[in-house]
Amino acid sequence: MTVAGGGEALGLAGIDKSFDGKPALKAARFVARFGEIHALLGENGAGKSTLMTVATGLYAPDRGRVSVAGRAVDAADPDMAASLGIAMVHQHFKLVRGFTVAENLRLACGRALKGLSASGIARRIADAGAEAGLALDPSARVADLSVAEMQRVEIVKALITRARILILDEPTAVLADSEAASLLATLRRLADEGRAIILISHKLHEIAAVADRVTVMRAGETVAHDLPADGLGPAELARLMVGEPEPSMPPAPARPGLMRLYVNDLAGRRDDGAPTLHGVQIAVHGGEIYGLAGVGGNGQTELAEMIAGLRRPDAGQIVIDGQAFDRQPPAARRRAGLRIVPADRFHTALAASLPVALNLSLTRLRGGRIWLDRKAMETRARRAIAVHEIAGAGPRTIARLLSGGNAQKLVLARELDDPDTAVVLAHSPTRGLDVRAAGAVRAGLVRARDAGAAVLLISDDLDEILAVSDRIGVINRGRIVGELPRGAARAEIGALMVAGHAPAHTPIAPIAPMAEPA
Repeated sequence: MTVAGGGEALGLAGIDKSFDGKPALKAARFVARFGEIHALLGENGAGKSTLMTVATGLYAPDRGRVSVAGRAVDAADPDMAASLGIAMVHQHFKLVRGFTVAENLRLACGRALKGLSASGIARRIADAGAEAGLALDPSARVADLSVAEMQRVEIVKALITRARILILDEPTAVLADSEAASLLATLRRLADEGRAIILISHKLHEIAAVADRVTVMRAGETVAHDLPADGLGPAELARLMVGEPEPSMPPAPARPGLMRLYVNDLAGRRDDGAPTLHGVQIAVHGGEIYGLAGVGGNGQTELAEMIAGLRRPDAGQIVIDGQAFDRQPPAARRRAGLRIVPADRFHTALAASLPVALNLSLTRLRGGRIWLDRKAMETRARRAIAVHEIAGAGPRTIARLLSGGNAQKLVLARELDDPDTAVVLAHSPTRGLDVRAAGAVRAGLVRARDAGAAVLLISDDLDEILAVSDRIGVINRGRIVGELPRGAARAEIGALMVAGHAPAHTPIAPIAPMAEPA
């Protein structure tokens, strides 16, 4: 790829930043130019997002220099950064869940939407979404959206500002292949028009395809600075990030046993009353991983919430180890052996303001008067931190200070280190994780499978589905439109995911042996 080359857009030099006395950035440096896409790479916890939040004024550096368009910026804050033309798409969404899409964008993009009527704002949202190939309903309440739809809101929010410097943190993590391709094409066009695009991503094939330059961070330091991207394929990018990659082997074939999860003719609605699931039927056996693929917003969130007991279905049943559930609370399902790795790790899996030790023990607490054995909790936490290699954590570390990958390892340590696990419900478990962290998460799911659990993996990421699934289902507009065996062609799955009105499809027979639900 030819480097367009322009004037300096954003410069950071000698940036130090610590939290609770622990260094997050150590003399970090970075430079982006107008007219280029600059990829910022590194493992989870390497400091990429922290460095960019310094650039946007959300964090003040302890030491160092920030410059915009070649001029030093003192005491930057978010308003100043916005006035300088900097916008960021955050990996962890900055949205007001009780507001609609339009209300969120009006709040965040006040200057860009000033003077527009409600209908004008809706048109602007639709135009920006169409430009990037991302459909959005301006009137939808954010709390009713899937994680993938929230990601679209964040991207459109940044596009509406028409920022000169656009920072995107894992923007394609939960987008379908077609949506990701459309967004990357939009970013390429914006860079060619003269904007500076900074792209943080763990999808190395995307970086290799679109980036002009690459900077790599490890442990808060810049270890490779401003490299031309020409000739840097995914394997070389991975080596720069983590050193020599460990050889990976596909998981051994499944050895399925009795059916442990049965979703029978499930129907349900979103919070706004719109029907979202239509007769969904899924059978998952102990000893297998069933991967459910689909474009975000096709009923996956509602399905996961119904299985978990967070949303009541209109019809149908969920059967866990022969026990039928329809209106029973989450605690009853947990007692039956259901373990959950939800899509939004900080909002629904962890108590972000509580320490690691307490987060690991939350699911063991019971009602009534509670006595906490803090010494035992901290001993258990130290063991889990060591076994799962949760970097940057101690028993008393506040959970929200962990990187995304290490927070997810914390969730897995709590949910999967349990001999009573019958069913694992994992929704987008590797979203925003680096190669090593994603591998650790997938290995955890395979271990649960091999220990006899039934694993339902719901994901918008086809790479994730294809990596570990023993069977693959596709959900489209709230219906299961196909079931395919392990090793199915990516194109065949993708076609079912994006079909406007997917045809009726006869599922393949479940893997034997199979027990009838009670």
